[in-house]
Amino acid sequence: MAYRVGQGFDSHPLVEGRRLVLGGVQIGYPRGLLGHSDGDVAAHALANAILGALGEGDLGRHFPDHDPRYAGADSIGLLNEVWKGATGKGWRLVNADLTIFAQAPKLAAFLEPMRVRLAGALGADQSQVNVKASNPEGLGTLGRGEGMAAAAIVMVEKD
Repeated sequence: MAYRVGQGFDSHPLVEGRRLVLGGVQIGYPRGLLGHSDGDVAAHALANAILGALGEGDLGRHFPDHDPRYAGADSIGLLNEVWKGATGKGWRLVNADLTIFAQAPKLAAFLEPMRVRLAGALGADQSQVNVKASNPEGLGTLGRGEGMAAAAIVMVEKD
């Protein structure tokens, strides 16, 4: 067996007039994440972690923000495309761990639905995917509610 580990990170500012999508789940909130796609930092961080484990750069390399095909794209679909590329090369998910950093809204009620959506995009059992949230306690731009970020780590294996 060969094992690889990858880590990913993503952040976006919060703005008026956008819907908030995290981990593929739409959350009722007056502001959403600004991005070329839907701005889903959770899905982006996870995709970046997978690409890191495979040594294949980052999400922007595969889905550039200057490409109009990805304007407003569903980030769960992008994550699924990244994962299809990994499985096509014989990789399997061992586990994924994801942390979302947000001052507001409170995310506890949305973590399990996010886990379900993210595991589905990876064709994985929910037990292989962990999603948690961390409150920056008022520190910095995230603590002032100016944006959100997410960090992920994955382990993949190959025969």
